[in-house]
Amino acid sequence: MAPRVLIADSLSPAALAIFRHRGVNADVKVGLSKDELIAIIGAYDGLAVRSATKATKEVIASAKNLKVIGRAGIGVDNVDIPAATAAGIVVMNTPFGNSITTAEHAIAMMFALARQLPAADVSTQAGKWEKNRFMGVELYAKTLGLIGAGNIGSIVADRANGLKMKVIAYDPFLSPDRAVEIGVEKVELEDLLARADIITLHTPLTDKTRNILSAEALAKTKKGVLIINCARGGLVDETALRAALESGQVGGAAFDVFVEEPAKANVLFGAPNFIATPHLGASTGEAQENVALQVAEQMSDYLLTGAVANALNSPSITADEAPKLRPFVALAEKLGAFAGQMVDAGLKGVDIAYEGHLANLNVKPLTAAALAGVLRPMLAEINMVSAPAVAKERGITVSESRQEMSPVYDSLMRITVLTDMGRRAFAGTVIAGAPRIVEVKGMELDAAFAPAMLYVNNLDKPGFIGALGALLAETGTNIATFNLGRVAAGDDAIALVGVDQAPDDKLVARIRALPHVKEARALDF
Repeated sequence: MAPRVLIADSLSPAALAIFRHRGVNADVKVGLSKDELIAIIGAYDGLAVRSATKATKEVIASAKNLKVIGRAGIGVDNVDIPAATAAGIVVMNTPFGNSITTAEHAIAMMFALARQLPAADVSTQAGKWEKNRFMGVELYAKTLGLIGAGNIGSIVADRANGLKMKVIAYDPFLSPDRAVEIGVEKVELEDLLARADIITLHTPLTDKTRNILSAEALAKTKKGVLIINCARGGLVDETALRAALESGQVGGAAFDVFVEEPAKANVLFGAPNFIATPHLGASTGEAQENVALQVAEQMSDYLLTGAVANALNSPSITADEAPKLRPFVALAEKLGAFAGQMVDAGLKGVDIAYEGHLANLNVKPLTAAALAGVLRPMLAEINMVSAPAVAKERGITVSESRQEMSPVYDSLMRITVLTDMGRRAFAGTVIAGAPRIVEVKGMELDAAFAPAMLYVNNLDKPGFIGALGALLAETGTNIATFNLGRVAAGDDAIALVGVDQAPDDKLVARIRALPHVKEARALDF
């Protein structure tokens, strides 16, 4: 029986044509209420959406036959991914289909802001002819600061270079070679704030990027700077920006995205020289055609052959490979996440070594899973399929090596990250089907991954373990697991502590202040 797909949001007719050509039965039912969707979703194998339809926990609970949810676009805020994963539903997106369109919108906003086009249009059509009121600025020879130089940011840089602008970029994952390739100067955030005449944001919204343009950051910008956000709401402190616009510290701002959407009201509305558009970044016929084609092809491939592309919650492996690779994919993701959370400086390269039985398997999905883990702390929307392409576009060197013999374990995976600060290596294996950490900084240990963990690097001195335990007890932090490794007595040592409560910054700072502690971090798995 042919699989059935529900197209619940407005997609290009090309999507329906592809489904039918591939032998998939597709129904178009747009504008369903939550209850209406719950009532019919059980009859479908696939659900194709844009951003309007919400695939909530309740919807997924009623989707007894659903195998795949396809998002025609990048963001998946409207899909409950944990619920879909628990139900065995693959969630796919189309990460690169609207990059050019979004970059062009940012450039359009930059022109509109520099020449005050929206206000000038309203004034002129009202018959005022206020020629002296709208004094603009040239973009030629101005310094454009990119916060984020990935796929979209690099396209903006290319267009800005064509306008003969000077382009600087802050992006922890941007390598020097890649910076040269896309024609930008790599700088730190403080330098960008001080130098940029115009700032445009092109980064995902993560804990590290939320309010990256805070009140403090805005105070460090050049007076009269122009700010453009066509990326994600929440990257700029909206209240602080309103104050900066009114004081003249910021000369103008143009936003396509807001903290709360739809933005029926916003603190920025009505501010001096502020331009707003209703999340139009991907709204061109070409972009919608591209993402519709991609999502239909990806969903058809999965439903008909089991092939997985651009999945946010499933590895790209065939049905035959799945039983062998599944535990090692879990290891790769967690070990990569460990390595990624230990990266503070610019990431230059990732080397992944496979030893023992693992070296004879198809390691491509493992490398992709490991890269996704490494990159995810800074790039929230990364997935296994897009991770290799993102690493390549950012100039991050990725290498694999295989060794059929492993001295201790049947199979071992080692991830080495190269940064501006040097190299760090992390090794793991699978024991009884579960991933484990067996080496950090060359020190052997044996630790299971826990949802919340503390990493502490210290000198192996008497009293340290007691001091750490006492501090955790004092703060009400319950220890679930405690694993130790060291070079030698009195030398370098590490502790990996699984805890029941996620450590906050204050606790980590107190651990760093303990005698003999060299480094302390909170880890999230």
